[in-house]
Amino acid sequence: MELNINGSASKLAVSDAVFGRDFSQDLVHQVVVAYRNAGRAGTKAQKTRSEVNGTTKKSKKQKGGGARHGALTAPIFVGGGVTFAAKPRSFAQKVNRKMYRAAIASILSELNRQGRITVVESFDVEAPRTKGLIAKLEGLSVGKRPLIVTEEATDNLYLSARNLPYVQVRDVQGLDPVALVGADTVVVTTDAVKKIEEWLA
Repeated sequence: MELNINGSASKLAVSDAVFGRDFSQDLVHQVVVAYRNAGRAGTKAQKTRSEVNGTTKKSKKQKGGGARHGALTAPIFVGGGVTFAAKPRSFAQKVNRKMYRAAIASILSELNRQGRITVVESFDVEAPRTKGLIAKLEGLSVGKRPLIVTEEATDNLYLSARNLPYVQVRDVQGLDPVALVGADTVVVTTDAVKKIEEWLA
C-alpha cells in the first residue's frame, strides 16, 4: 500500500497490516473506554449513616408520635448518611498490549480509508507563534479538529498549538486512541509514519 505525500509527486510505501487492516468497532470501543477510564481519579467519597456526625440515640419515643424511627442519621433525614455511599476506587481496565496496538492500527486504517490522513514530509514552525501554525494548517485543509503527529514534536510546535483549543500535537510515543478517534484529520510526517510502523509491526 502507498500513501500520497502532500505537496510531493512521490508516494510513501506503508504496511497493509497498519494502514489497511479491517476495522474492528468492538475492539476500538473497548480500548477507548479503557483509556478514558484510566484517567479517572476515582476519589469520590460519601458517608454512610454510620460515618456522619450525629447521635445514634433514638430521636423520639416508639409510640404516639406518628411514624416510628430511630437515629436521625438515617438516609431519609436531611443531614443523614447516603444509602449506597460512593467510596474511592480504581476504574482501571486491563488491556493487553497486543489489543492496544491492534486498536491503534484499526483506527489508522479506517482514517486512511476515509481520506482523513494527510502525510507531509515534515511539519514544524520556526517560532512559537500561533498565527504561523494557523497559516500552515489552512494550507492543508485539515478541518476544525486536526491532530498533528511528528516523530519528536518540538517545543515551538507545542507552544504554537497551545492556544488553539481543537488542535492537538503528539509525538509517536504520545499517540493515543482517544486523540485519533476525535480528530477530523491526522497530519503525520513521513518519519512518524515509519516510526508508527515499527511500533505496531
